[in-house]
Formats: sequence, C-alpha cells, structure tokens
Amino acid sequence: MREPTFWVLTVLTGGRRHGYSLIEEARELSDGRVNLKAATLYAALERLGQQGWVALDGDEVVDGRLRRYFRLTDAGAVQLEAEVARLEANARQARTRLQARSSSTPIVAF
Repeated sequence: MREPTFWVLTVLTGGRRHGYSLIEEARELSDGRVNLKAATLYAALERLGQQGWVALDGDEVVDGRLRRYFRLTDAGAVQLEAEVARLEANARQARTRLQARSSSTPIVAF
C-alpha cells in the first residue's frame, strides 16, 4: 500500500471527511510527508471506491461550494489493519537486526 493511501484510510478511521479535510489531516498525521493535491486525492478516492475500501457518504453545499464526504468501509478497515500489521512486522525485524548489530559491532570513532 502506498503511503498516501495509508494516510487517507487512516484519516477516515475518524469518521466521514470531505476532500479538503482529508488533505489537511493526512498532512498533519504524516508530519508533512504526505501533501496531497486535490486531483490526486480524488483519483485515489475513486480507485479506493472501486476497490470497496471507501464509500461516498453524502454531499452538502457550504458557502456556495459542494462538499463531497467519504467514509471508510469495513473492507477498507480490514485492508488498513492488514497494512498496519505488515508495517509493524517489518519494524520488528528491523529493530531486532539493529539491536543485534549494535550489541555485536564495536563502535569505531572517526
């Protein structure tokens, strides 16, 4: 799963969101690593909708502009949970190897 997809799904775990809110919250949660553009976001939401991971959850007009809301589906939550488990397993392997390296490799100053 690509990082932008991970963050879009993660944002939606907090409930329904409209596009601009998704962009802002993904940027905040990722510490600025993910800076989605509107066209990229809506293309991703369309793809995620086709996969059944995200669903349209209503529209409203605010200040004369249409806001389209999206929500995480059960299938999307399952996919996000699987990705979290994969990332945690990867991090455990890396941490184990780093700890083994640091305990067996003498520190050499340059």
